[in-house]
Amino acid sequence: MATSVAAAPTGTHEKPRLSFWQIWNMSFGFLGIQFGFALQNANVSRIFETLGGTEIALYWLAAPLTGMLVQPIIGYMSDRTWSPRWGRRRPFFLIGAILASLALFVMPNVSALWMAVGMLWIMDSSINISMEPFRALVGDLLPGDQRTTGFAAQTFFIGVGAVVASSLPWMFTNWFGIANTAPPAKFRLP
Repeated sequence: MATSVAAAPTGTHEKPRLSFWQIWNMSFGFLGIQFGFALQNANVSRIFETLGGTEIALYWLAAPLTGMLVQPIIGYMSDRTWSPRWGRRRPFFLIGAILASLALFVMPNVSALWMAVGMLWIMDSSINISMEPFRALVGDLLPGDQRTTGFAAQTFFIGVGAVVASSLPWMFTNWFGIANTAPPAKFRLP
């Protein structure tokens, strides 16, 4: 049974101070979010090339356009969603995480360029569905004097996720001998 927006917490009460480890745990999800973004950025061009794509920059327009559309809509919706069981942000974390995980598994296995571009769009949308409400969690849960620490923890995990995931193609090539160049295209557009 969902309650109306009026019954949602108003934020007028004093927020409890959280310990360092509570802030750490609250921000840890950004490691996964940025890991997904970095895997996407490090590998999608190769997938496009393998599928015969020649206008890589044009295909990449899907990601920023998606962010420009999805982020404000999801931010608006997550500010106005309230459920006694899930709260305000959690439904978006769950939906975005499930869709992004599925897209990360499907994307490398598509058989046509149009499917790859579509999966990039779905993957980018899904990551944004999780990320924007997650960013707002610091403001929701932390008192004003701890917000800088909360945003710093998010930034730390964003950086670690980006570095590790962006390094994976190099690691796979240099440590495990997996080729990092696209083979001749198996599929060509007419």
